[in-house]
Amino acid sequence: MPGSVALVATTTLSMHARALHSLVVKKVVMAITGLLLIGFLLMHMFGNLKVFIGPEAYNHYAEWLKQDILYPILPHGWFIWIFRAVIAVSLVLHIYCATKLWQASLRGRGAHDNKKYTKVRRPQQTIAAKVMRWGGLTLLLLLIFHILMFTTQTITFGNFKAGATPYDMFTASFEHWYVWAIYVLFMAAVSLHVRHGFYSAFTTLGANVGPQARVFLNGLAYFAAALIFVGFMLPPTAVLFGLGVS
Repeated sequence: MPGSVALVATTTLSMHARALHSLVVKKVVMAITGLLLIGFLLMHMFGNLKVFIGPEAYNHYAEWLKQDILYPILPHGWFIWIFRAVIAVSLVLHIYCATKLWQASLRGRGAHDNKKYTKVRRPQQTIAAKVMRWGGLTLLLLLIFHILMFTTQTITFGNFKAGATPYDMFTASFEHWYVWAIYVLFMAAVSLHVRHGFYSAFTTLGANVGPQARVFLNGLAYFAAALIFVGFMLPPTAVLFGLGVS
């Protein structure tokens, strides 16, 4: 009897180990972390829109984000570091799973290509799907750039000096057309990534159950991508052209 229990336990552990390395698990992890990152983008976007209310509201939001969320459940300043850790782990897992799935796709493609007698017809990919990996890399670079500008204040532009308020940092940065132009390229790549990733994530999680669901998810994916692009570009565009933000 003990031997049977040990055999069952060993078999179960082996099955779990194989499951953790399976492509299905990687797709699910990629879907969940992707949706979490999209949620982060939406939250950050709505925070940026406070720039239209004025310096006091924007600076208060930035201070609240760093100090007061979940206080007194958590001590002052703890939430932002927990949040950053969750986002960092999600990003690492997302990139890891994406890389492994891409490598598996290349191996599968190579196996098909070796069968010269078999004519493989691959479905046409959307532009968003083709630039998917580049969009992920762009998002990573954007996050690093953002941290260097607004968190560590390693990179500064124009009148933006270390120690400036969040509002002053934001407005001083986007007074320069080239910063705005770089931001447009970043957000275009990220939005394309979101369009494809949003649809793929819900498909992986089983929401794509038929033609109507497919149409709905596709429309929702386009809406999310457009919302993120427009929402992120409104504040810097207003700063650059002097439209209600000074």
